[in-house]
Amino acid sequence: MQVFYTDQFVLPLPSGHRFPMGKYRLLRDRLAAELPEIRLVPAEPASEGQLALVHAPGYIQAIGDGSVDPKILREIGFPWSLAMAERARRSVGATIAACRAALREGVAANIAGGTHHAYPDRGGGFCVFNDAAVAARLMQAEARRGLRVAIVDLDVHQGNGTAHIFRDDPTVFTLSLHGQKNFPFRKEPGDLDVDLPDGTGDEAYLQALERALDELGHRFDPGLVIYLAGADPHEGDRLGRLKLTWDGLEARDRRVFDWAWQRGLPLAFAMAGGYGHRIEDTVQVQVNTFAVALGYARRWQNRPR
Repeated sequence: MQVFYTDQFVLPLPSGHRFPMGKYRLLRDRLAAELPEIRLVPAEPASEGQLALVHAPGYIQAIGDGSVDPKILREIGFPWSLAMAERARRSVGATIAACRAALREGVAANIAGGTHHAYPDRGGGFCVFNDAAVAARLMQAEARRGLRVAIVDLDVHQGNGTAHIFRDDPTVFTLSLHGQKNFPFRKEPGDLDVDLPDGTGDEAYLQALERALDELGHRFDPGLVIYLAGADPHEGDRLGRLKLTWDGLEARDRRVFDWAWQRGLPLAFAMAGGYGHRIEDTVQVQVNTFAVALGYARRWQNRPR
């Protein structure tokens, strides 16, 4: 299974910043040590032309040269730097590469990504460019026939930017399960939004996910799934509040991968959010997701041709 990474680009964040930048390198180290079947590949940056499939040219240029509006930077939550701009482009590039690999091999991943709060002309919530949106548009442009894409967003926060980008596009279906009272406080209507109360827990969450995937299957026939496997629904997350256990999150991942496998759908996934009180807990949730994914990647490799 190919997994693309960008953790060699570390943002120079001020002391005490709440974004856990170190989780990406910790995750890559764990995957290299514990799941040797994974092929770790450094991601290439997305080009300006690829980004322009979703993002406004002026915004792309402003992120590139540092002329971005300070208000937008405050909404993003990162200070501008060359490393910030390069990492943002490579995070999109990693999801592009994961989608291409998934279309060939069945399952692939981006260690980062899931930047679903980015709009065409602005970022927000630690998201600069919208990797899933750019990748979906590019896969459609590269496909010989019309490709329909389902974005299954299981970050604890609603993917408002993604929903906005595809609100009038019948070829991309956005499904989001998220905290009803969590950020963003103004939600954007997607194709299927499931608002969950604080403290939802494993059983109610998994039942809601089962219903949502069933509805997705009845309403839409995708050729590619992009899965945002957020670690932030975990009970140890500072920003999550949905209170899922380790077992609940692993069951969540298995349900999504199995849903795609049963339909013969290639699946690319990105790690999205994770803000555990202990960074090790966030990384463990993500390692568990990769272990589940690897099992399904083996199935793809062994399926009859």
